[in-house]
Amino acid sequence: MKPYRPLSSLSTHEVTNVPPHMGDQNLWLDDQALREWFFSCGGGQHTDHMTEVGRVAGLDDIFEKARQANQHSPQLQAFDRYGMRINAIEFHPAYHDLMDLAVSHQLHNFAWHHEGNAGHLGQAALTYMFSQPEGGVMCPMAMTYSVVPSLRSTPLIETDWLPLVLSDTYDRRDIPVTEKAGALIGMFMTEKQGGSDVRTNSTQAMPAGEGTGTGAEYLLTGHKFFCSAPMCDAFLVLAKTGQQGVSCFLVPRWRPDGQRNNLTIQRIKEKLGNRSNASTEIEFEDTYGLMVGEEGRGVRTIIDMVAGNRIYCAMSSAGMMRQALVQALHHTAHRRAFGERLIDQPLMRNVLADLALETEAALALGLRVASAMDHPDDPHENAIARLGTAVAKYWNTRRCPYLVFEAMECHGGPGYIEDSIMPRLYREAPVNSIWEGSGNVIGLDVLRTIGREPGALAALMAELEKGRGGDDHLDRAIDELAGELRQSKNIEAGMRTITEMMALTLQGALLVRHAPAGVAQAFCHSRLGSRYRGAFGTLPRDCDLSVVLNRAMPGGSV
Repeated sequence: MKPYRPLSSLSTHEVTNVPPHMGDQNLWLDDQALREWFFSCGGGQHTDHMTEVGRVAGLDDIFEKARQANQHSPQLQAFDRYGMRINAIEFHPAYHDLMDLAVSHQLHNFAWHHEGNAGHLGQAALTYMFSQPEGGVMCPMAMTYSVVPSLRSTPLIETDWLPLVLSDTYDRRDIPVTEKAGALIGMFMTEKQGGSDVRTNSTQAMPAGEGTGTGAEYLLTGHKFFCSAPMCDAFLVLAKTGQQGVSCFLVPRWRPDGQRNNLTIQRIKEKLGNRSNASTEIEFEDTYGLMVGEEGRGVRTIIDMVAGNRIYCAMSSAGMMRQALVQALHHTAHRRAFGERLIDQPLMRNVLADLALETEAALALGLRVASAMDHPDDPHENAIARLGTAVAKYWNTRRCPYLVFEAMECHGGPGYIEDSIMPRLYREAPVNSIWEGSGNVIGLDVLRTIGREPGALAALMAELEKGRGGDDHLDRAIDELAGELRQSKNIEAGMRTITEMMALTLQGALLVRHAPAGVAQAFCHSRLGSRYRGAFGTLPRDCDLSVVLNRAMPGGSV
Protein backbone atom coordinates (compact mmCIF):
# COMPACT_ATOMS: atom_id res chain seq x y z
CA MET A 1 0.00 0.00 0.00
CA LYS A 2 1.35 3.40 -0.94
CA PRO A 3 1.82 5.11 2.46
CA TYR A 4 2.08 8.72 1.31
CA ARG A 5 1.52 11.10 -1.57
CA PRO A 6 5.01 12.29 -2.58
CA LEU A 7 5.73 15.89 -3.49
CA SER A 8 7.19 16.43 -6.94
CA SER A 9 7.69 20.18 -6.50
CA LEU A 10 10.71 20.66 -4.25
CA SER A 11 12.31 23.93 -3.20
CA THR A 12 15.30 23.49 -5.52
CA HIS A 13 13.83 21.57 -8.47
CA GLU A 14 10.89 19.77 -10.03
CA VAL A 15 10.94 15.96 -10.02
CA THR A 16 10.04 14.76 -13.50
CA ASN A 17 10.55 11.78 -15.79
CA VAL A 18 10.19 9.17 -13.07
CA PRO A 19 7.86 6.16 -13.28
CA PRO A 20 4.63 6.31 -11.28
CA HIS A 21 4.01 3.93 -8.41
CA MET A 22 2.93 0.63 -9.93
CA GLY A 23 0.03 0.01 -7.55
CA ASP A 24 -2.09 -3.13 -7.64
CA GLN A 25 -1.27 -5.85 -10.15
CA ASN A 26 -3.37 -8.80 -11.23
CA LEU A 27 -0.89 -11.62 -11.54
CA TRP A 28 -3.37 -13.74 -13.51
CA LEU A 29 -5.27 -11.35 -15.77
CA ASP A 30 -2.16 -9.28 -16.56
CA ASP A 31 -0.19 -12.35 -17.69
CA GLN A 32 -1.37 -13.50 -21.11
CA ALA A 33 1.25 -16.23 -21.39
CA LEU A 34 0.30 -17.72 -18.01
CA ARG A 35 -3.36 -17.98 -18.93
CA GLU A 36 -2.71 -19.47 -22.36
CA TRP A 37 -0.20 -22.07 -21.16
CA PHE A 38 -2.41 -22.99 -18.21
CA PHE A 39 -5.37 -23.57 -20.50
CA SER A 40 -3.31 -25.50 -23.06
CA CYS A 41 -2.17 -27.85 -20.27
CA GLY A 42 -5.77 -28.55 -19.27
CA GLY A 43 -6.38 -26.30 -16.28
CA GLY A 44 -9.38 -24.29 -17.47
CA GLN A 45 -11.67 -25.65 -14.75
CA HIS A 46 -9.60 -23.81 -12.13
CA THR A 47 -9.89 -20.36 -13.73
CA ASP A 48 -11.94 -18.81 -10.92
CA HIS A 49 -9.47 -19.82 -8.23
CA MET A 50 -6.50 -18.64 -10.29
CA THR A 51 -8.19 -15.32 -10.98
CA GLU A 52 -8.80 -14.72 -7.29
CA VAL A 53 -5.27 -15.66 -6.23
CA GLY A 54 -3.84 -13.49 -9.01
CA ARG A 55 -5.89 -10.57 -7.76
CA VAL A 56 -5.06 -10.99 -4.09
CA ALA A 57 -1.37 -11.83 -4.49
CA GLY A 58 -0.88 -8.81 -6.75
CA LEU A 59 -2.30 -6.24 -4.35
CA ASP A 60 0.05 -3.42 -3.47
CA ASP A 61 -0.66 -4.10 0.19
CA ILE A 62 0.63 -7.68 -0.18
CA PHE A 63 3.87 -6.49 -1.77
CA GLU A 64 4.26 -4.08 1.14
CA LYS A 65 3.70 -6.86 3.67
CA ALA A 66 6.34 -8.91 1.85
CA ARG A 67 8.78 -6.02 2.18
CA GLN A 68 8.07 -5.73 5.90
CA ALA A 69 8.39 -9.48 6.52
CA ASN A 70 11.82 -9.48 4.85
CA GLN A 71 13.03 -6.29 6.50
CA HIS A 72 12.11 -7.57 9.97
CA SER A 73 13.73 -10.99 10.04
CA PRO A 74 12.48 -13.70 12.45
CA GLN A 75 14.07 -13.84 15.89
CA LEU A 76 14.88 -16.86 18.05
CA GLN A 77 13.23 -17.05 21.47
CA ALA A 78 15.08 -20.00 22.96
CA PHE A 79 13.81 -19.43 26.52
CA ASP A 80 10.87 -17.81 28.24
CA ARG A 81 11.45 -15.12 30.86
CA TYR A 82 11.88 -17.73 33.59
CA GLY A 83 14.66 -19.53 31.74
CA MET A 84 12.63 -22.47 30.50
CA ARG A 85 13.26 -23.77 26.97
CA ILE A 86 10.52 -22.94 24.46
CA ASN A 87 12.40 -23.06 21.12
CA ALA A 88 10.11 -20.49 19.55
CA ILE A 89 10.60 -18.19 16.56
CA GLU A 90 9.07 -14.73 16.59
CA PHE A 91 7.93 -13.43 13.19
CA HIS A 92 6.81 -9.99 12.11
CA PRO A 93 2.99 -9.75 11.92
CA ALA A 94 3.24 -9.24 8.15
CA TYR A 95 4.68 -12.75 7.83
CA HIS A 96 1.69 -14.27 9.58
CA ASP A 97 -0.66 -12.24 7.37
CA LEU A 98 1.05 -13.65 4.29
CA MET A 99 0.99 -17.18 5.70
CA ASP A 100 -2.72 -16.88 6.40
CA LEU A 101 -3.34 -15.64 2.87
CA ALA A 102 -1.31 -18.49 1.36
CA VAL A 103 -2.92 -21.26 3.42
CA SER A 104 -6.46 -19.98 2.93
CA HIS A 105 -5.90 -20.04 -0.84
CA GLN A 106 -4.49 -23.59 -0.79
CA LEU A 107 -0.90 -22.79 -1.68
CA HIS A 108 0.07 -25.85 0.38
CA ASN A 109 -2.52 -28.43 -0.68
CA PHE A 110 -4.30 -27.46 -3.92
CA ALA A 111 -2.94 -30.52 -5.75
CA TRP A 112 -4.37 -32.90 -3.16
CA HIS A 113 -7.82 -31.32 -3.25
CA HIS A 114 -7.87 -31.79 -7.03
CA GLU A 115 -6.11 -35.10 -7.65
CA GLY A 116 -6.68 -36.35 -11.18
CA ASN A 117 -8.08 -32.96 -12.13
CA ALA A 118 -5.07 -30.78 -13.00
CA GLY A 119 -4.19 -30.43 -9.34
CA HIS A 120 -0.42 -30.31 -9.73
CA LEU A 121 -0.81 -27.95 -12.68
CA GLY A 122 -2.87 -25.63 -10.48
CA GLN A 123 -0.35 -25.96 -7.66
CA ALA A 124 2.40 -24.89 -10.06
CA ALA A 125 0.47 -21.85 -11.28
CA LEU A 126 -0.27 -20.78 -7.70
CA THR A 127 3.42 -21.08 -6.86
CA TYR A 128 4.33 -18.98 -9.91
CA MET A 129 1.97 -16.19 -8.86
CA PHE A 130 2.56 -16.12 -5.11
CA SER A 131 6.35 -16.25 -5.47
CA GLN A 132 6.24 -12.85 -7.14
CA PRO A 133 5.54 -10.80 -4.01
CA GLU A 134 7.24 -13.12 -1.51
CA GLY A 135 9.39 -16.24 -1.64
CA GLY A 136 9.96 -16.99 2.04
CA VAL A 137 6.36 -17.90 2.80
CA MET A 138 6.45 -20.35 -0.08
CA CYS A 139 9.00 -22.57 1.68
CA PRO A 140 6.55 -24.10 4.22
CA MET A 141 3.89 -24.18 1.49
CA ALA A 142 6.16 -26.22 -0.79
CA MET A 143 7.26 -28.62 1.93
CA THR A 144 3.72 -29.29 3.15
CA TYR A 145 2.55 -29.92 -0.42
CA SER A 146 5.48 -32.23 -1.08
CA VAL A 147 5.25 -34.45 2.02
CA VAL A 148 1.80 -35.88 1.29
CA PRO A 149 3.04 -38.92 -0.71
CA SER A 150 5.40 -39.78 2.14
CA LEU A 151 2.62 -39.51 4.72
CA ARG A 152 0.48 -41.85 2.65
CA SER A 153 3.14 -44.54 2.85
CA THR A 154 2.19 -45.10 6.50
CA PRO A 155 -1.60 -45.38 7.07
CA LEU A 156 -1.47 -44.63 10.81
CA ILE A 157 0.35 -41.37 10.19
CA GLU A 158 -1.84 -40.52 7.21
CA THR A 159 -4.98 -40.91 9.32
CA ASP A 160 -3.76 -38.53 12.02
CA TRP A 161 -2.01 -35.91 9.89
CA LEU A 162 -3.47 -35.73 6.39
CA PRO A 163 -6.79 -34.09 7.41
CA LEU A 164 -4.85 -31.30 9.11
CA VAL A 165 -2.60 -30.83 6.07
CA LEU A 166 -5.70 -30.60 3.87
CA SER A 167 -7.15 -27.88 6.09
CA ASP A 168 -7.21 -24.34 4.70
CA THR A 169 -6.81 -22.79 8.16
CA TYR A 170 -3.51 -21.24 9.20
CA ASP A 171 -3.16 -22.00 12.90
CA ARG A 172 0.02 -20.30 14.10
CA ARG A 173 -0.29 -21.43 17.72
CA ASP A 174 2.57 -23.46 19.16
CA ILE A 175 0.41 -26.14 20.78
CA PRO A 176 -0.13 -29.90 20.36
CA VAL A 177 -1.44 -30.68 16.90
CA THR A 178 -4.48 -32.47 18.35
CA GLU A 179 -5.72 -29.04 19.45
CA LYS A 180 -5.12 -27.29 16.12
CA ALA A 181 -7.35 -26.53 13.14
CA GLY A 182 -4.61 -27.06 10.56
CA ALA A 183 -1.01 -28.19 10.30
CA LEU A 184 2.09 -27.50 8.23
CA ILE A 185 4.94 -29.98 7.82
CA GLY A 186 8.60 -29.31 7.08
CA MET A 187 11.61 -31.47 6.38
CA PHE A 188 15.03 -31.68 8.01
CA MET A 189 17.36 -33.82 5.93
CA THR A 190 20.92 -32.52 5.72
CA GLU A 191 23.74 -32.56 8.26
CA LYS A 192 27.05 -30.75 8.60
CA GLN A 193 29.24 -33.49 7.23
CA GLY A 194 27.18 -34.54 4.21
CA GLY A 195 24.83 -31.93 2.82
CA SER A 196 23.07 -33.50 -0.17
CA ASP A 197 24.82 -36.82 0.53
CA VAL A 198 22.22 -37.88 3.10
CA ARG A 199 23.56 -41.42 3.29
CA THR A 200 26.40 -39.99 5.41
CA ASN A 201 23.93 -38.79 8.04
CA SER A 202 24.97 -39.60 11.58
CA THR A 203 21.66 -39.03 13.41
CA GLN A 204 20.59 -42.28 15.08
CA ALA A 205 17.10 -43.59 15.85
CA MET A 206 16.49 -46.18 18.58
CA PRO A 207 13.17 -47.97 19.18
CA ALA A 208 11.17 -46.31 21.96
CA GLY A 209 9.37 -49.55 22.81
CA GLU A 210 9.11 -53.13 21.68
CA GLY A 211 7.79 -52.36 18.20
CA THR A 212 9.99 -51.50 15.23
CA GLY A 213 9.47 -50.67 11.60
CA THR A 214 6.75 -48.73 9.81
CA GLY A 215 4.65 -46.58 12.15
CA ALA A 216 6.65 -47.54 15.28
CA GLU A 217 7.91 -45.04 17.84
CA TYR A 218 11.61 -44.15 17.95
CA LEU A 219 13.89 -41.77 19.82
CA LEU A 220 16.30 -39.76 17.66
CA THR A 221 19.67 -38.34 18.70
CA GLY A 222 21.80 -36.16 16.44
CA HIS A 223 21.51 -32.91 14.50
CA LYS A 224 20.31 -31.23 11.32
CA PHE A 225 22.17 -28.29 9.87
CA PHE A 226 19.66 -26.54 7.59
CA CYS A 227 16.17 -26.54 9.04
CA SER A 228 13.83 -24.04 7.41
CA ALA A 229 10.35 -23.14 8.69
CA PRO A 230 11.06 -24.62 12.15
CA MET A 231 7.66 -23.52 13.48
CA CYS A 232 5.90 -26.15 11.38
CA ASP A 233 3.94 -28.70 13.38
CA ALA A 234 6.04 -31.69 12.35
CA PHE A 235 9.05 -32.55 10.22
CA LEU A 236 10.22 -35.41 8.09
CA VAL A 237 13.69 -36.37 9.31
CA LEU A 238 16.23 -38.89 8.02
CA ALA A 239 18.10 -40.98 10.59
CA LYS A 240 19.87 -44.33 10.79
CA THR A 241 18.57 -47.36 12.66
CA GLY A 242 21.62 -49.42 13.52
CA GLN A 243 22.92 -51.20 10.42
CA GLN A 244 19.68 -50.85 8.48
CA GLY A 245 20.64 -47.68 6.61
CA VAL A 246 18.75 -44.40 6.46
CA SER A 247 15.08 -44.36 7.46
CA CYS A 248 12.47 -41.59 7.43
CA PHE A 249 10.67 -40.34 10.55
CA LEU A 250 7.87 -37.91 11.32
CA VAL A 251 9.03 -35.77 14.24
CA PRO A 252 6.27 -33.61 15.77
CA ARG A 253 6.91 -30.44 17.75
CA TRP A 254 4.83 -31.91 20.58
CA ARG A 255 4.83 -35.47 21.90
CA PRO A 256 1.58 -37.47 22.26
CA ASP A 257 1.68 -36.91 26.04
CA GLY A 258 1.27 -33.16 25.50
CA GLN A 259 4.88 -32.26 26.33
CA ARG A 260 7.28 -30.41 24.05
CA ASN A 261 9.42 -32.68 21.95
CA ASN A 262 13.19 -32.49 22.40
CA LEU A 263 13.96 -30.20 19.47
CA THR A 264 16.66 -27.71 20.42
CA ILE A 265 17.06 -24.78 18.05
CA GLN A 266 20.70 -23.72 18.20
CA ARG A 267 20.50 -20.57 16.09
CA ILE A 268 18.87 -18.86 13.11
CA LYS A 269 21.10 -18.62 10.06
CA GLU A 270 21.84 -15.20 8.61
CA LYS A 271 20.97 -15.74 4.94
CA LEU A 272 21.57 -13.79 1.76
CA GLY A 273 17.88 -13.82 0.88
CA ASN A 274 14.66 -15.61 1.83
CA ARG A 275 14.91 -13.55 4.98
CA SER A 276 11.27 -13.65 6.03
CA ASN A 277 11.64 -17.40 6.49
CA ALA A 278 13.65 -18.73 9.43
CA SER A 279 16.36 -21.28 8.64
CA THR A 280 17.89 -22.86 11.72
CA GLU A 281 20.25 -25.47 13.12
CA ILE A 282 18.58 -28.07 15.35
CA GLU A 283 19.77 -30.83 17.68
CA PHE A 284 17.85 -33.93 18.74
CA GLU A 285 18.30 -35.74 22.05
CA ASP A 286 15.92 -38.65 22.59
CA THR A 287 13.53 -36.84 20.29
CA TYR A 288 10.22 -38.60 19.66
CA GLY A 289 9.43 -39.70 16.11
CA LEU A 290 7.39 -42.19 14.10
CA MET A 291 8.91 -44.23 11.29
CA VAL A 292 7.49 -43.31 7.89
CA GLY A 293 7.72 -45.99 5.21
CA GLU A 294 9.98 -49.02 5.40
CA GLU A 295 13.04 -49.28 7.62
CA GLY A 296 16.23 -48.56 5.72
CA ARG A 297 14.26 -47.12 2.79
CA GLY A 298 14.22 -43.49 3.87
CA VAL A 299 15.57 -42.13 0.60
CA ARG A 300 12.97 -44.14 -1.33
CA THR A 301 10.26 -42.82 0.99
CA ILE A 302 11.09 -39.19 0.25
CA ILE A 303 11.64 -39.50 -3.51
CA ASP A 304 8.17 -38.21 -4.42
CA MET A 305 8.67 -35.39 -1.96
CA VAL A 306 11.82 -34.41 -3.82
CA ALA A 307 9.86 -34.20 -7.07
CA GLY A 308 7.32 -31.87 -5.48
CA ASN A 309 10.01 -29.60 -4.13
CA ARG A 310 11.81 -29.49 -7.45
CA ILE A 311 8.76 -28.43 -9.44
CA TYR A 312 8.19 -25.80 -6.77
CA CYS A 313 11.75 -24.52 -7.30
CA ALA A 314 11.22 -24.37 -11.06
CA MET A 315 7.92 -22.50 -10.80
CA SER A 316 9.03 -20.18 -8.01
CA SER A 317 12.01 -19.15 -10.13
CA ALA A 318 9.75 -18.59 -13.13
CA GLY A 319 7.52 -16.42 -10.95
CA MET A 320 10.43 -14.28 -9.79
CA MET A 321 11.53 -13.93 -13.40
CA ARG A 322 8.06 -12.72 -14.33
CA GLN A 323 7.97 -10.11 -11.58
CA ALA A 324 11.45 -8.87 -12.47
CA LEU A 325 10.32 -8.56 -16.09
CA VAL A 326 7.15 -6.69 -15.11
CA GLN A 327 9.15 -4.24 -13.02
CA ALA A 328 11.55 -3.63 -15.93
CA LEU A 329 8.69 -3.15 -18.39
CA HIS A 330 6.99 -0.67 -16.08
CA HIS A 331 10.14 1.37 -15.54
CA THR A 332 11.19 1.52 -19.17
CA ALA A 333 7.67 2.37 -20.34
CA HIS A 334 7.62 5.47 -18.10
CA ARG A 335 11.22 6.63 -18.32
CA ARG A 336 12.59 8.74 -21.17
CA ALA A 337 16.18 9.19 -22.29
CA PHE A 338 17.54 11.05 -25.29
CA GLY A 339 14.04 12.11 -26.30
CA GLU A 340 12.40 8.68 -26.34
CA ARG A 341 10.89 6.22 -23.90
CA LEU A 342 13.44 3.58 -22.97
CA ILE A 343 11.09 0.85 -24.10
CA ASP A 344 10.97 2.34 -27.61
CA GLN A 345 14.73 2.31 -28.11
CA PRO A 346 16.00 -0.62 -30.22
CA LEU A 347 18.67 -2.00 -27.90
CA MET A 348 16.45 -1.79 -24.82
CA ARG A 349 13.64 -3.47 -26.76
CA ASN A 350 16.01 -6.30 -27.57
CA VAL A 351 16.90 -6.72 -23.90
CA LEU A 352 13.28 -6.64 -22.73
CA ALA A 353 12.08 -9.02 -25.42
CA ASP A 354 14.89 -11.41 -24.53
CA LEU A 355 13.85 -11.31 -20.88
CA ALA A 356 10.26 -11.97 -21.92
CA LEU A 357 11.26 -14.98 -24.01
CA GLU A 358 13.24 -16.46 -21.14
CA THR A 359 10.36 -15.95 -18.73
CA GLU A 360 7.73 -17.51 -20.97
CA ALA A 361 9.96 -20.47 -21.78
CA ALA A 362 10.54 -21.08 -18.05
CA LEU A 363 6.80 -20.88 -17.42
CA ALA A 364 5.99 -23.27 -20.27
CA LEU A 365 8.58 -25.80 -19.16
CA GLY A 366 7.41 -25.80 -15.55
CA LEU A 367 3.71 -26.07 -16.36
CA ARG A 368 4.27 -28.88 -18.86
CA VAL A 369 6.13 -30.93 -16.25
CA ALA A 370 3.53 -30.15 -13.58
CA SER A 371 0.75 -31.29 -15.89
CA ALA A 372 2.62 -34.57 -16.40
CA MET A 373 2.56 -35.10 -12.64
CA ASP A 374 -1.25 -35.17 -12.86
CA HIS A 375 -1.13 -38.42 -14.88
CA PRO A 376 0.93 -40.93 -12.84
CA ASP A 377 -0.76 -43.90 -14.51
CA ASP A 378 0.24 -42.79 -18.01
CA PRO A 379 3.73 -44.22 -18.73
CA HIS A 380 4.71 -41.37 -21.06
CA GLU A 381 3.53 -38.64 -18.69
CA ASN A 382 5.03 -40.35 -15.66
CA ALA A 383 8.39 -40.53 -17.44
CA ILE A 384 8.17 -36.85 -18.43
CA ALA A 385 7.47 -35.98 -14.80
CA ARG A 386 10.39 -38.07 -13.51
CA LEU A 387 12.99 -36.57 -15.84
CA GLY A 388 11.33 -33.22 -16.40
CA THR A 389 11.24 -32.14 -12.76
CA ALA A 390 15.03 -32.35 -12.62
CA VAL A 391 15.53 -30.64 -15.99
CA ALA A 392 13.09 -27.81 -15.23
CA LYS A 393 14.53 -27.33 -11.77
CA TYR A 394 18.06 -27.18 -13.12
CA TRP A 395 17.45 -24.71 -15.93
CA ASN A 396 14.84 -22.35 -14.47
CA THR A 397 16.76 -21.88 -11.24
CA ARG A 398 20.03 -21.24 -13.11
CA ARG A 399 18.53 -18.63 -15.42
CA CYS A 400 16.62 -16.77 -12.73
CA PRO A 401 19.56 -14.91 -11.11
CA TYR A 402 20.89 -13.79 -14.50
CA LEU A 403 17.50 -12.53 -15.57
CA VAL A 404 16.84 -10.65 -12.34
CA PHE A 405 20.25 -8.98 -12.60
CA GLU A 406 19.55 -7.91 -16.19
CA ALA A 407 16.10 -6.61 -15.24
CA MET A 408 17.69 -4.66 -12.38
CA GLU A 409 20.09 -3.04 -14.83
CA CYS A 410 17.12 -1.77 -16.86
CA HIS A 411 16.32 0.51 -13.91
CA GLY A 412 19.80 1.95 -13.58
CA GLY A 413 20.63 3.22 -10.09
CA PRO A 414 17.03 3.22 -8.77
CA GLY A 415 16.93 -0.56 -9.22
CA TYR A 416 19.92 -1.01 -6.93
CA ILE A 417 18.50 0.69 -3.85
CA GLU A 418 16.45 -1.06 -1.19
CA ASP A 419 13.36 1.08 -1.83
CA SER A 420 12.93 -1.04 -4.95
CA ILE A 421 11.79 -4.66 -5.00
CA MET A 422 14.71 -5.52 -7.28
CA PRO A 423 17.38 -6.06 -4.57
CA ARG A 424 15.02 -8.42 -2.74
CA LEU A 425 14.33 -10.39 -5.91
CA TYR A 426 18.06 -10.50 -6.63
CA ARG A 427 18.88 -11.88 -3.17
CA GLU A 428 16.04 -14.39 -3.42
CA ALA A 429 16.94 -15.64 -6.90
CA PRO A 430 19.79 -18.11 -6.05
CA VAL A 431 18.03 -20.06 -3.30
CA ASN A 432 16.01 -22.37 -5.56
CA SER A 433 19.16 -23.49 -7.35
CA ILE A 434 20.77 -24.50 -4.06
CA TRP A 435 17.71 -26.07 -2.42
CA GLU A 436 16.76 -29.67 -3.25
CA GLY A 437 19.87 -30.35 -5.29
CA SER A 438 22.40 -27.89 -6.67
CA GLY A 439 23.44 -27.97 -10.31
CA ASN A 440 25.84 -30.90 -10.05
CA VAL A 441 23.42 -32.95 -7.96
CA ILE A 442 20.70 -32.42 -10.55
CA GLY A 443 23.04 -33.34 -13.40
CA LEU A 444 23.96 -36.59 -11.67
CA ASP A 445 20.29 -37.33 -11.01
CA VAL A 446 19.51 -36.86 -14.70
CA LEU A 447 22.35 -39.26 -15.52
CA ARG A 448 21.01 -41.87 -13.09
CA THR A 449 17.51 -41.50 -14.46
CA ILE A 450 18.45 -42.03 -18.10
CA GLY A 451 20.68 -44.93 -17.07
CA ARG A 452 18.19 -46.76 -14.87
CA GLU A 453 14.97 -45.77 -16.62
CA PRO A 454 15.45 -45.91 -20.40
CA GLY A 455 11.76 -45.13 -20.79
CA ALA A 456 12.30 -41.67 -19.32
CA LEU A 457 14.76 -40.68 -22.03
CA ALA A 458 12.58 -42.26 -24.72
CA ALA A 459 9.61 -40.24 -23.45
CA LEU A 460 11.61 -37.02 -23.54
CA MET A 461 12.79 -37.64 -27.09
CA ALA A 462 9.23 -38.48 -28.14
CA GLU A 463 8.07 -35.21 -26.61
CA LEU A 464 10.72 -33.33 -28.57
CA GLU A 465 9.73 -35.07 -31.80
CA LYS A 466 6.26 -33.55 -31.48
CA GLY A 467 7.87 -30.21 -32.31
CA ARG A 468 9.97 -31.46 -35.23
CA GLY A 469 9.30 -29.65 -38.47
CA GLY A 470 8.22 -26.46 -36.76
CA ASP A 471 11.64 -24.80 -36.91
CA ASP A 472 14.94 -25.77 -38.54
CA HIS A 473 16.93 -24.68 -35.48
CA LEU A 474 14.82 -26.94 -33.28
CA ASP A 475 15.23 -29.89 -35.62
CA ARG A 476 19.01 -29.55 -35.53
CA ALA A 477 19.00 -29.14 -31.74
CA ILE A 478 17.04 -32.38 -31.32
CA ASP A 479 19.55 -34.21 -33.49
CA GLU A 480 22.47 -32.67 -31.59
CA LEU A 481 21.01 -33.77 -28.26
CA ALA A 482 20.53 -37.31 -29.54
CA GLY A 483 24.13 -37.34 -30.75
CA GLU A 484 25.43 -36.04 -27.44
CA LEU A 485 23.57 -38.77 -25.58
CA ARG A 486 25.21 -41.43 -27.74
CA GLN A 487 28.66 -40.29 -26.60
CA SER A 488 29.21 -42.35 -23.45
CA LYS A 489 32.86 -41.43 -22.86
CA ASN A 490 33.23 -39.37 -19.67
CA ILE A 491 29.53 -38.58 -19.82
CA GLU A 492 29.35 -37.55 -16.16
CA ALA A 493 31.56 -34.52 -16.82
CA GLY A 494 29.16 -33.41 -19.55
CA MET A 495 25.90 -33.70 -17.66
CA ARG A 496 25.43 -29.96 -17.19
CA THR A 497 25.71 -29.55 -20.96
CA ILE A 498 23.28 -32.39 -21.61
CA THR A 499 20.76 -31.15 -19.04
CA GLU A 500 20.91 -27.66 -20.53
CA MET A 501 20.36 -29.08 -24.01
CA MET A 502 17.37 -31.06 -22.73
CA ALA A 503 15.84 -27.94 -21.21
CA LEU A 504 16.36 -25.71 -24.24
CA THR A 505 15.11 -28.24 -26.77
CA LEU A 506 12.05 -29.04 -24.67
CA GLN A 507 11.30 -25.34 -24.28
CA GLY A 508 11.71 -24.87 -28.01
CA ALA A 509 9.44 -27.80 -28.83
CA LEU A 510 6.74 -26.48 -26.51
CA LEU A 511 6.91 -22.96 -27.92
CA VAL A 512 6.81 -24.19 -31.53
CA ARG A 513 3.65 -26.16 -30.77
CA HIS A 514 1.76 -23.75 -28.54
CA ALA A 515 3.15 -20.18 -28.62
CA PRO A 516 2.64 -17.49 -31.29
CA ALA A 517 4.91 -18.02 -34.28
CA GLY A 518 6.93 -14.86 -33.59
CA VAL A 519 7.65 -15.96 -30.03
CA ALA A 520 8.66 -19.49 -31.02
CA GLN A 521 10.85 -18.26 -33.87
CA ALA A 522 12.66 -15.73 -31.69
CA PHE A 523 13.32 -18.37 -29.04
CA CYS A 524 14.56 -21.07 -31.40
CA HIS A 525 16.72 -18.74 -33.47
CA SER A 526 18.34 -17.20 -30.39
CA ARG A 527 18.64 -20.22 -28.03
CA LEU A 528 19.05 -23.16 -30.39
CA GLY A 529 21.46 -21.62 -32.86
CA SER A 530 25.24 -21.76 -32.74
CA ARG A 531 25.46 -18.12 -31.61
CA TYR A 532 23.76 -18.64 -28.24
CA ARG A 533 25.95 -17.56 -25.34
CA GLY A 534 23.33 -16.96 -22.65
CA ALA A 535 23.64 -13.16 -22.51
CA PHE A 536 20.44 -11.14 -22.74
CA GLY A 537 19.82 -8.49 -25.38
CA THR A 538 21.38 -10.49 -28.21
CA LEU A 539 18.28 -11.53 -30.18
CA PRO A 540 18.81 -11.75 -33.95
CA ARG A 541 17.95 -8.50 -35.68
CA ASP A 542 15.20 -10.09 -37.77
CA CYS A 543 13.11 -11.10 -34.73
CA ASP A 544 9.68 -9.46 -34.38
CA LEU A 545 10.23 -7.84 -30.99
CA SER A 546 6.78 -6.22 -30.95
CA VAL A 547 5.04 -9.60 -30.86
CA VAL A 548 7.12 -10.67 -27.88
CA LEU A 549 6.83 -7.39 -25.96
CA ASN A 550 3.10 -6.90 -26.48
CA ARG A 551 2.49 -10.42 -25.21
CA ALA A 552 4.56 -9.83 -22.08
CA MET A 553 3.30 -6.34 -21.23
CA PRO A 554 0.60 -6.16 -18.54
CA GLY A 555 -2.38 -4.72 -20.37
CA GLY A 556 -1.23 -6.26 -23.63
CA SER A 557 0.42 -3.43 -25.51
CA VAL A 558 3.70 -1.56 -25.25
